[in-house]
Amino acid sequence: MFQSFDLGIFLLAIVPVLLALTVHEASHGYMARHYGDRTAEQLGRLTLNPLAHIDLVGTIIIPLLTFMFTPFIFGWAKPVPVQTRNLRNMRVGMRMVAIAGPASNLMMALVWAVILGLSYVVPMTFQEGLAKMASIGIMINAVLFTLNMLPILPLDGGRFVDSFLPAKASQSFQKIEPYGTWILIGLMMTGLLWMIMGPVVTMIMKFSQLIAALVAGIF
Repeated sequence: MFQSFDLGIFLLAIVPVLLALTVHEASHGYMARHYGDRTAEQLGRLTLNPLAHIDLVGTIIIPLLTFMFTPFIFGWAKPVPVQTRNLRNMRVGMRMVAIAGPASNLMMALVWAVILGLSYVVPMTFQEGLAKMASIGIMINAVLFTLNMLPILPLDGGRFVDSFLPAKASQSFQKIEPYGTWILIGLMMTGLLWMIMGPVVTMIMKFSQLIAALVAGIF
């Protein structure tokens, strides 16, 4: 599969990937600050500068390897630290902090959809490259939104679900967290992960394409 590596596509994917990961993490930090925890701000993580969020393995090595040897790009940024004891109304605060990251990915998918629509009205020299970059942005953010909303700890979806559980049920649910990564790997290896995520990703992409067509029609 290394022979299918396309340097052009890889270069076009850099901006969407970095934005998807950094905006996701910064959104967690901004929401945490809104609810009273300034840890991320004190550590300089309330920024869209990707250097503040880059994890050598998760942001560079793994995405590069998966792009070269698999049909998809997978990776992660350095998680934004949140001190839950500082949050006003801890359960509501943690719920909103958890949902902020995936929500930012969904919004970015829609922004890239608008850019895709506008790509048809820019000078022809830039149309193909911008359209490809926008399509990559839609796909990456659709996948990140769907993946992170899975109700599995330590994913955001798991933390979102946990914030609604009674104390005893929450304690039991949190015992799954050390195995969450292995659960995801198992789902991915068996093909079940895409069976779960595929319909949602497809729905987001179709909706994004509709927005792109409407924008293109307006301009």
